[in-house]
Order: sequence, then structure tokens, then C-alpha cells
Amino acid sequence: MSAPDFLDTNVLVYAYDRTDRHKQRAARKLVAAALDGAALISVQVLAELSVTLLHKMSPPARPEQVTMILDAIAPVPLVVPDGEMVRRAVEARAKYGLHFYDGMIVAAAERAGCARILSEDLNPGQAYFGVRVENPFA
Repeated sequence: MSAPDFLDTNVLVYAYDRTDRHKQRAARKLVAAALDGAALISVQVLAELSVTLLHKMSPPARPEQVTMILDAIAPVPLVVPDGEMVRRAVEARAKYGLHFYDGMIVAAAERAGCARILSEDLNPGQAYFGVRVENPFA
């Protein structure tokens, strides 16, 4: 079996955002694959998704809608942070100049043995601690 992918928050946001139908279709395919075990996410991704839907979308989602979305993606494998992941995020800052929370994404993907991080926020083609970034919307 090949290594799983790691889905960054923007992939999940686009799956539920109707403003860009092309990105929404692509993101929904990735979420469906994650539900089948081909990709995973972290607790941080769930938190960022919730904040985005509740506070940054126009109009903002209602808490009941966010709860339904969280229930729908609950089967996606989840990486739970710990002290070593925090340390690795700091190391990502030192080595790559990443923002701490981007470093947490990298640390989670590395921890899970992912081959790729699917994100439009990080440098496509760059490898962080051996995990390559790919923009699934490019």
C-alpha cells in the first residue's frame, strides 16, 4: 500500500465552499478518498476548518452545520498533536522558515508517514522533512 496523503485545511474548506466550483469538485474528490483511508488530517485541520466556517465564511456557517460537517468527516484518519510534534514544528521554522502552524501541518504529515501534503498554502514541489507539497488545485 502506498503512503497516504495529508490534507491541509484549505482542501476541506473548498469542499464546503461554493464560491469556486472547480476547487469544490477537486476538494470533494480528495475528501472522498480520505474517507476511504487514502489521506488523513490532524486535529489542527479540524480546528482551522471550524474557525473558517464559523467566522470567516460569508455568510458564516451555523454551529449545527459545522457539527454536521465534522460528523461527516469523522471517519478520516486523524493525527493528534503532542509535545514532539510541537518541537518538530519549531524545527520546521528553523530549517524552512515556516510559520509555526504550517510547521505543525508538516510535523503531522511526517508523523503519519505521508508522501504528500496537499495544500495551496505551502510551496508546491518543496519537500519538508521528506514530505512533498502538491497543490491539488493548480
